[in-house]
Amino acid sequence: MAEAVYESVGLSRTESASLVERVLELIGDGLVEGDNVKLSSFGSFQVRSKNERIGRNPKTGEEVPILPRQVLVFKPSNVLKSKINKSMVRTGK
Repeated sequence: MAEAVYESVGLSRTESASLVERVLELIGDGLVEGDNVKLSSFGSFQVRSKNERIGRNPKTGEEVPILPRQVLVFKPSNVLKSKINKSMVRTGK
């Protein structure tokens, strides 16, 4: 990403890398604070809580408790989904 910023914006490679790192740091900080992070035309990131549940070891079939935890969820915007679907049609995938 830093290389793309360097080529597009014209900042030095060091400045581009610092800019990308700072943006990612701000996104991470917002998520840690419990905020939803929305990037226009890209998507949104959200931290969700998952309750404890019972899982199963696939090899032994033994039931194992899965502890409550926080998970990061990404929901792509309609703009991004549309762009991906158009590229898939063009490449025949």
